[in-house]
Amino acid sequence: MRQNKRLPVPDLSTEEKIKNAARIIFHQKGFAATRTRDIAEEAGINLALLNYYYRSKEKLFAIIMQESLAAFFQTVSSVMNDETTSLEKKIELFVSNYIDLLLVEPDIPLFLLSEVRSNPDELLGKLNIRELFQHSAFMKQYRAGVESGKIAPVHPMHFMMNVMGLTVFPFIGNPMLKMVGGMSQQQFETMMKERKALIPKWVKTMLKAR
Repeated sequence: MRQNKRLPVPDLSTEEKIKNAARIIFHQKGFAATRTRDIAEEAGINLALLNYYYRSKEKLFAIIMQESLAAFFQTVSSVMNDETTSLEKKIELFVSNYIDLLLVEPDIPLFLLSEVRSNPDELLGKLNIRELFQHSAFMKQYRAGVESGKIAPVHPMHFMMNVMGLTVFPFIGNPMLKMVGGMSQQQFETMMKERKALIPKWVKTMLKAR
């Protein structure tokens, strides 16, 4: 009688080790420039073992990309749809949470920008970003503020671009800003933490109706 082959029990620690290594390499190099051999070396395993767990670079990249996007936009979803916080508090939480995330994962912005520009419909469509933005508690509060005259009647996308620019751009321009400012990495990170309090104040001034 023919016996079925017993499949190996998955080693979850090895899977996580591969994913963590892939996240580092993909974030630094992007999809095109990354080799599976680079990931295997970063994970401290041989290439055959990597191929056993993840059959292709494309499959591994899809997993890392989805997780990176989910992490990057999870903050947006939780903050913007909280009915219990004010518009001002949402701005504070948005900025603070994103800066905390980017201090830990500083390569995420360039990675996402590069990959999303290559395939925006497939990557962003899965996250329903438009629906998240248009039907959020934040948008209801924003429109109410405009109607009441407390907020300047400008397109809300101006607000989003300003907040994202003030929060994310310093991490994208990190090398240039450190060189121009004569800062160490530690000084740069200290400045980013200071911006958690400064950016909401600047944005609040922008929103005020004249």
